[in-house]
Amino acid sequence: MDQDIYYQSEKATILNSDIFSVRSIAPRSVDLVVTSPPYNVDIQYNSHNDQGTYEDYLTFSRDWMKRCYRWIRNDGRFCLNIPLDKNKGGQQSVGADLTTIAKKVGFSYHSTIIWNEGNISRRTAWGSWMNASAPYVIAPVELIIVLYKDSWKKTSGSKISDISRDEFMNWTNGLWTFGGEKKSRIGHPAPFPVELPLRCMKLFSFVGDTVLDPFMGSGSTLVAASQCNRNGLGIEIDKEYCAIARDRIMKEGPTGQ
Repeated sequence: MDQDIYYQSEKATILNSDIFSVRSIAPRSVDLVVTSPPYNVDIQYNSHNDQGTYEDYLTFSRDWMKRCYRWIRNDGRFCLNIPLDKNKGGQQSVGADLTTIAKKVGFSYHSTIIWNEGNISRRTAWGSWMNASAPYVIAPVELIIVLYKDSWKKTSGSKISDISRDEFMNWTNGLWTFGGEKKSRIGHPAPFPVELPLRCMKLFSFVGDTVLDPFMGSGSTLVAASQCNRNGLGIEIDKEYCAIARDRIMKEGPTGQ
């Protein structure tokens, strides 16, 4: 057994490791990457410093995307959940910058999904109040950047889709509106809802495909994979978060429904 394996079931594997240390993932073995990497906005993770310089953050992003590029199949896809922008520590165009880095790594751009999670509480400052001298504009949305490796047309895998007509009609509209996940319910400082990776899997992968989340966190991607008959693979450096993910998979996956 791989020494990094923390938990393994029929449809889910958790690797307790750093993304740069994992050696057990074969090149061109992953059909879809769905992930929400650290945002570098000083979230208090157990095992990751989320407050570096923006230049260091961009270098970090390039390096981990290179690893994913090697792991993804030639007709594989990459769904990257990131902020549109950020104002903590200075205004930065995070979405545009990380999309540019992904393309430099080798990915091709397909589209952008706007996720409206209805979270207007993130508005922490207006700048100059009711004055044109220095107002702040903050959009309370996140992005899901959809990229691919060599070919957008998917030819590998089971060729079996499990998306309904209504789901396809609704989700191909690139404005997704559903709520975020509560930190208190999950026990993780920045969980994303299972709905997000579930939609990405049913829209962009076939039944039985391998889906990787290199920043697994609380395990939402692996829970979604267990629910829709994909093979979920998650990398997480923190053992406490691995335990949370394992428990969620056992409770919220098919055996817990």
